[in-house]
Amino acid sequence: MATTLLAQTRTALVVDVDSMDPDVAARHTSATERFCDMTSNQAIVYSESIRPERLPLFKEAVQKARARGKVLNEQRIVDDAVDLFTVLLAKAVYPHLTGRVHAQTSPAAAYDTEETIAHAKRLVSVFEANGIPKERISIKIPTTPESIVACQYLEKIGIRTLATCLFSVSQALAASEAGCLYIAPYFNELRVHFEPGIWKEYKDTAAEHPMALVIADIVKTYKQIGSKTLIMPASIVTAAEVLALVSLHPDHLTLSGSVLDQLAALPAAEFPPSAPAAPPTESSSDPSTDYLASGGANLRAALAADAESTRKLADALKIFGEMEDKLKDLVRKELTTTT
Repeated sequence: MATTLLAQTRTALVVDVDSMDPDVAARHTSATERFCDMTSNQAIVYSESIRPERLPLFKEAVQKARARGKVLNEQRIVDDAVDLFTVLLAKAVYPHLTGRVHAQTSPAAAYDTEETIAHAKRLVSVFEANGIPKERISIKIPTTPESIVACQYLEKIGIRTLATCLFSVSQALAASEAGCLYIAPYFNELRVHFEPGIWKEYKDTAAEHPMALVIADIVKTYKQIGSKTLIMPASIVTAAEVLALVSLHPDHLTLSGSVLDQLAALPAAEFPPSAPAAPPTESSSDPSTDYLASGGANLRAALAADAESTRKLADALKIFGEMEDKLKDLVRKELTTTT
């Protein structure tokens, strides 16, 4: 019988770890309870890069990238070091997983189909070179029109994908059409993790939170169309939000170390009843729409008509881009100091 809220949550759905800290994964792993997947992004990778205990791993990634890149320009060496550091961090968490490691393509490529495909392939190659097989890898890709077309191609060649930075039913339908393994609708916009003052608490989270209505609509729509794409809400801040999300019946939740600690410290409790069926959140989200035709033209139109989702998507890409740039600056500094 479950004694903590975390253990109880694991009986209701699949719990993934949204952290690249192996201590977080180990702290919430036992002989009977393990995580399925590990999710990551540029902000998580950067936050690990500035921890003193990660310095040896960071130096290893930079040194190996430089050794392999003697005939390459500096920018490619920097990019390779970032990819390798991402993979080495994931490898440290890998023993605590039963499922997949996730790495995110560069936000700089979010509006470039070919660049997104190329980066996804490079990430898979680096994972494989470091002992993690293709069937245990998923590539996180922002849900822009250009990148969701990239997802469709990658799925066809056997690279599994997760559509991230997702805030709307239209994006979810496009991801399902692309054949993505997962979608990660953000419960809170990304900026709440950097400016906590903009986070808002609700008396009844499942009924009042704007993204609860969107996720409920996605769950309902996916059932209607028989989608095989799994729903993995992300960007969760509190235990109360976890309880609200459980009532919406997604397939997975990916949880940060702080949220996992909250759940582990709370006793098991009765889950709230299933949230009532929500009204449609987007009148334009027709399941029969071909969102990928003509380079994602219909998804582009749907986003153009959805100012809030477009704002959140653009802001997430901006933040991830800033984090990636900071990490690359650290790599360049390391390259200079160890020449």
